[in-house]
Amino acid sequence: MGVSIRRPLLPLLLFLFPLLYTVSVLHQRWNPEETKKLSPQRPDQLVLGPAAGQGLPNRLQCQGTKAMNRIDPSPKNSHSEEKVSFVTVFTIYKSDPMNEKMLDRTRVGDILYNSKSERSLAILNTYINFIQVSMPSSGVVVLTDPDSTFLLDQNNVIKFPIEGNYSRSNLMLQRIKSYIAYLKRILESSELEKANKNIIFSDSDIAVVDNLGDIFQKNPDCHIALTFRNNKDQPLNSGFIAVRGTRDGISKSKDFLEEVLDVYMSKYMGASRMLGDQLALYWVIKLHLPSAIQKFNRHESFAGKVKGVSVLFLPCAIYNWTPPEGAGQFHGMPLDVKIVHFKGSRKRLMLEAWNFYKSTSNMSNMLCLILCSGRTKYDF
Repeated sequence: MGVSIRRPLLPLLLFLFPLLYTVSVLHQRWNPEETKKLSPQRPDQLVLGPAAGQGLPNRLQCQGTKAMNRIDPSPKNSHSEEKVSFVTVFTIYKSDPMNEKMLDRTRVGDILYNSKSERSLAILNTYINFIQVSMPSSGVVVLTDPDSTFLLDQNNVIKFPIEGNYSRSNLMLQRIKSYIAYLKRILESSELEKANKNIIFSDSDIAVVDNLGDIFQKNPDCHIALTFRNNKDQPLNSGFIAVRGTRDGISKSKDFLEEVLDVYMSKYMGASRMLGDQLALYWVIKLHLPSAIQKFNRHESFAGKVKGVSVLFLPCAIYNWTPPEGAGQFHGMPLDVKIVHFKGSRKRLMLEAWNFYKSTSNMSNMLCLILCSGRTKYDF
């Protein structure tokens, strides 16, 4: 027996038509700037809370933004300081100018950033600023797409073009390829023996807050250094990789990273935008140095051999410390922290921290500002 569906549809259409018309009118009147104002937003200024880790040993103790138990290290003599080349991968992405104009205007301190590109460049310049304060004899190399047109007007900074695919969906894969290409160029250079500069590959959203030369001075046998944390699936963080600047150190580090790249391309291409390099790093270590896995839940440095390459493992808590992404999951800031990594929603805090340092010239108090602000995800 056939069933007619026409009559039941008529009341439904009569009910839906006013709704569809209303949605159409709202769409025509939609103002993204107004929506941004009305919708729940992350804060656009610092929100200070209690500093975690108070009362715990070997943790930064703060009264507001005043450090109570950490004194800024004395400036090192530039002639005695260990010279390091900090190397980062950076590019600017094109976006819709209309969207940027309407949605992406952000003020931090006295500066108004009109686009994502301006904010990204501000982060890069702040990264350079922190290096020049903490390690003034060191230089910065920015690996980038040869077509990039951004300008860097700072001393001891080199823009180093390397061919590749720097698209967002391929950025992590391209990063490790660029690292390898850079090491090959250094090995081919006639200036290698004379320069003898150690290399630190890093993300550009880090702040170097203390001298890192002791990595190489205290561990004379290491070829490459990685940072680890107590994370079951991704215990190695690729945002910091240190390479000894001798021919042997660079050559063996290149070989190590080439194996990581092979694993990346054969097993983790589905994560070419994010995390694939960290998964590949862990796979290589798990294969060749399984004894390391049991040590990732500790807080002490340790070393091991991977196919003839001496690998030093450094705790993220000191060499790659990250403000927490939620309450209750961390225990303050170690007194001897050397790098603060402003991952994810912490980018604005990096600029705020630099502004605070510029106005006070006190790195320890700036760390208290970060510690008191780090639980909040900021609008940036």
